[in-house]
Amino acid sequence: MSEKVLYRKYRPQSFSEVLGQDHIVSVLETATKGGELSHAYLFSGSRGTGKTSIARILARAVDTSTNDVHEMDAASNRGIDDIRELREAVLTLPLESEYKVYIIDEVHMLTKEAFNALLKTLEEPPKHVIFILATTEKEKLPDTIVSRCQSFEFKKPSQSVLKEMISNVAKKEGYTLAPASSELVALMAEGSFRDALGTLQKVIVSSKDKKIDLEEVEKITGAPSSKLVNEILESLGEKDSAKGLSAIGTANEQNVDMSIFAKLILQKLRAVLLVRYAPDMKSELEKDFSTEDFAFLQKLAEENASGINSKTVLAFLKAVNDIRFAHISSLPLELAIIDITYIKE
Repeated sequence: MSEKVLYRKYRPQSFSEVLGQDHIVSVLETATKGGELSHAYLFSGSRGTGKTSIARILARAVDTSTNDVHEMDAASNRGIDDIRELREAVLTLPLESEYKVYIIDEVHMLTKEAFNALLKTLEEPPKHVIFILATTEKEKLPDTIVSRCQSFEFKKPSQSVLKEMISNVAKKEGYTLAPASSELVALMAEGSFRDALGTLQKVIVSSKDKKIDLEEVEKITGAPSSKLVNEILESLGEKDSAKGLSAIGTANEQNVDMSIFAKLILQKLRAVLLVRYAPDMKSELEKDFSTEDFAFLQKLAEENASGINSKTVLAFLKAVNDIRFAHISSLPLELAIIDITYIKE
């Protein structure tokens, strides 16, 4: 495998290569082709969703050379003096292009004084300048800055988009990932292209051969084993709180990330309900699990009297959200299991 970092190697180079942001790409493509460009754009959204990549693509789409594209990290250059230097620089004409493009990443990190200085430039920018501001925390930007930009909200890519990208990149690198392996890597990425490729690189570098199964990914990434997740589902189906709490205890001993653990449980709970109530989806769902795993889930689905139902899924949805704020990370899962499996005598 090339030693180049995967997320850099497979960074999209054109609008056609961008995944999961069609609502943004279509508008920007139309604007560049029609010559109806804004003097300032604001790209906001969570990390690893493609903000900087699309900023660079937009710069190339308006035929701006690398010498006329200037990137600034506001986390490191956040003061008024930095913005004053920028204000002076924008007055000079481009070296080789029609436009000079300024990409300011993590723009929410600027100081109040720096924002005030930037605002004056955004109000009356030179015709040859395009600003692209990127941020993961739009709510921290002054309204005066936001109102002077054409804003785009970047979405987290769906699980299916991430899974497809992971499989394709692995294939290009000469590796084959089992569908369940791609699914796990996508789940662990939590909606970030960059994190997905970072995890994939760790898996590929650590793999002993070109075929990577689920167990190998679990071992390399430290994700909870499928067996441990299945024990939770068994405890729910049997309304056996002791078995479920014991499985969580084992996960704690293994230093399992409870957020990932909860999402894997939720993924399988959803599959059980869909197999039970939407049998037409069976062939599609089967692709996301190993043969043994899917047989296990199908058996649970057929046990209509089991403790796995819509209320079970809602309880674990709540647990997934509560884990982020819990002082004891396993507590929301423990409470969910107790609530579901407790039977009044």
